[in-house]
Amino acid sequence: MSENSQIRFGPATGVGSMPGADAREAVKTVTGTFEDFPFLPELPARGPGADMIGRSAGMLVELYARVEPSGWRLGDRPGRDTKRARSWLREDLDALEEYTQGYEGPLKVQVVGPWTLAAALELRSGEAVLSDAGACRDLAASLAEGLRLHLAEVRRRVPGAQVVLQLDEPSLTAVLRGRVKTASGYRTHRAVDRQIVESALRDIVGVHGGGPVVVHSCAPDVPFALLRRAGAAGVSFDLSLLTERDDEVIGEAVEGGTLLLAGVVPGTDGPLSDPAGSVMGVRTLWRRLGLHPGLLARAVTITPSCGLAGASPEYARRALAHCVRAARSLADNPE
Repeated sequence: MSENSQIRFGPATGVGSMPGADAREAVKTVTGTFEDFPFLPELPARGPGADMIGRSAGMLVELYARVEPSGWRLGDRPGRDTKRARSWLREDLDALEEYTQGYEGPLKVQVVGPWTLAAALELRSGEAVLSDAGACRDLAASLAEGLRLHLAEVRRRVPGAQVVLQLDEPSLTAVLRGRVKTASGYRTHRAVDRQIVESALRDIVGVHGGGPVVVHSCAPDVPFALLRRAGAAGVSFDLSLLTERDDEVIGEAVEGGTLLLAGVVPGTDGPLSDPAGSVMGVRTLWRRLGLHPGLLARAVTITPSCGLAGASPEYARRALAHCVRAARSLADNPE
């Protein structure tokens, strides 16, 4: 087993986004539900700058973004959109600090990773940053510097926490396969070389100074092996999108010490199965992989399948509580 096998996350946590616009209410819900592995919620319903792209753009150093009709575009100076994003993040951190007094244990914070950010942010020309290799490097360097500051701030506010950094990379597979559309929508950007993708991710992972980094994608075909090589301690994914052709690479990842954050609870309103039923797919996967059942509760954290921004507040609360119960079911009966 690798050094990652020494890292332990809590049995259940959330992905990131929550419904509503009240930071204190969201943090109160999250910290009250996940006593062993809380996370810093994101509330995109507040508007531009609270969405995951705008929030992460607000963290950039010496790069600034503003909202255009087509999306977030890089500009010369910080405008009201950047200031709003930073203000909301401070508000969220204030709430987190208030509700984590004396907390010791893993605490997850999320930021958009360099490749999804490069696919989403526009250059002044209106084309994606992804279209320009030099701009991609500049963006990754700016993100790295902003992340250093953000992580230091989180550690200052919650000194007892073991901060877990989650990089949200839902566009990563599209970047690797040349499926990100150009501004016209008629063509796609060329696939980025896997070694370049891996190198940029490794640099961002290194910003956390040996702390655990999770990469999240709720898209199909998550590149588990690439993420392992880039230094990710864990991979967060939607379990329903796995196919048996993923088995070998997931088995190798688990045996190498990679932790799995398995999304099993639907992210939008609907009926919830019983807790044991929610983790049946995890048990099935484990049996297919031939892994020891005793490893299950240590290697797997239960989460919703994706963020909960599109859910009702009442369902979001039930879904998070259901993750805790499902994780307990998995620990009590791994086989």
